[in-house]
Amino acid sequence: MMFDFWLASENLLFAGSAMLLILLMLLQLTGLGDFGPDMDTDLDPSLDVDGVADGLLAFLGLGRLPIMIWLALFLLAFTLIGYAGQQMVALVIGGLLPMILAGPAAALTALPVTAALARPLARIMPKDETTAVPIDSLIGRFAVIEIGTAAQGSAARAKAVDIHGHSHFIMVEPDNAGQTFVTGEKLLLVRREGHIFKAITQGEQNLPRLEG
Repeated sequence: MMFDFWLASENLLFAGSAMLLILLMLLQLTGLGDFGPDMDTDLDPSLDVDGVADGLLAFLGLGRLPIMIWLALFLLAFTLIGYAGQQMVALVIGGLLPMILAGPAAALTALPVTAALARPLARIMPKDETTAVPIDSLIGRFAVIEIGTAAQGSAARAKAVDIHGHSHFIMVEPDNAGQTFVTGEKLLLVRREGHIFKAITQGEQNLPRLEG
């Protein structure tokens, strides 16, 4: 059975990689990934690295994409290559390679594959996912609810744009009791409590209303 193959002891490393990839996707979709360490940052192009290290980073595609996206690409390539390789080995020799051999082989193959995927993806991705401005600088700026419905005690994911035009994904709740914000609603960020921004709406269906 396929499940026996996926969860075989020789393939546990690839199963773990697949689970980690799914976890990263869930964290990003729910917005919880925004509260962890800031992994969605590009490598600093001003880092003083010598020629060999610089060339290696460029070859791997690091610095072209946010690290979280690069890691997701690597996990995807590692998982697919690992399982495909083990399936081919099973067809040829009737068994699976031990994990101590299959894991490094898949990782070494996944690195150039990840680099090859990173280059075209970096060209089409917007470059506004992160910025170095203080998070409190978003107070007084507008945001738009992207996922969910926000109510007091139940924050929703929103996107705010800083003074440089860079986008930030934040969690937002109404500042006033009894209000709710729905997907697509434009808000004004008025203050911050921990990781949660408090906002009032610019829309016509809720009060207070902002003119202009």
